[in-house]
Amino acid sequence: MAGHSQFKNIMYRKGAQDKKRAKVFSKHIREIQVAARSGMPDIEMNPALKTAVTAAKAVNMPKDNIDRAIKRGAGLADGEAFEEIRYEGYGPAGVAIIVETLTDNRNRTASEVRAAFTKHGGSLGETNSVSFQFDRIGAVGYPAEVTSSDEMFEAALEAGATDVVSSEESHDVVCEPDDLHAVREALEAKFDTPQLVELQWKPQVTVPVGEDHVQTLFKLLETLDDNDDVRSVSANYEVDDAVMATLAD
Repeated sequence: MAGHSQFKNIMYRKGAQDKKRAKVFSKHIREIQVAARSGMPDIEMNPALKTAVTAAKAVNMPKDNIDRAIKRGAGLADGEAFEEIRYEGYGPAGVAIIVETLTDNRNRTASEVRAAFTKHGGSLGETNSVSFQFDRIGAVGYPAEVTSSDEMFEAALEAGATDVVSSEESHDVVCEPDDLHAVREALEAKFDTPQLVELQWKPQVTVPVGEDHVQTLFKLLETLDDNDDVRSVSANYEVDDAVMATLAD
C-alpha cells in the first residue's frame, strides 16, 4: 500500500520515493505528540496514540524517536505545542479540497496555505465550506501478499469494517471513524502491523478534471503536501486515463 488508500484519484499523496526520510519522520512525530497530549502517554491506554505509533513504525521510525515524541507530547520533555487546524477551499475546475494541518504557528500555516491556493488558481473558504461533500472514514491498509482477498474480507467484516477493496498491490479496509482503533487491533492481531492506519475524507461525488486544469491542480496539491505543517490533503477530483497519458508525454 505504501501510503496510499484505494482512492488514488481522491486522496493525493506523493510516493515515498519523492519524500525525504526526515520529513516523513517529522510529520509522524507531530502526530504522536498531539495524540500523547490529548490523552494518556501509555500506548495501551490511549487508542489515538497507539494508532500514531503504529503508523510511525510502519515507516521504520526508530524507537528512540517515538519515545521522545511521546514524552514531549505528554509534557515530560521540552518541545513545541502543536494544534490541529483544518482548511477548506476550491482548486482549479471547482475541485473541493480539505487540508489538515498540525502546526505550532497558526498564522504562518494559514498564510502559507492561502498563498498556495491563490497562486494555483484556487480559493480558500471557511471551515465546513466543502467538507459536507465528503464522508469521514477510517482506513486500514495491508500489502496484498499478507493474505488472500477472501480471508481479508472475512477478517475485516468480523472486526467491524464496512468494506474491503483488494487489488494486486493492497488490501484496503474501510470502517466508521469511531471503529478505527477496534478494527486496527483486530486485524493487527491476525495479520501483524498494518502499513496504513488513518482517518480519511472520502468524497461523495468526484469532479472530472480535464487537460486544461490538471497540471495546475496537481501543482497545488503537491505544494500543499510539501508543506511541513500539512498532515493530509484530500480532494474530490477524477482524471481519466487519456488525460493522464498527456501528462506522461
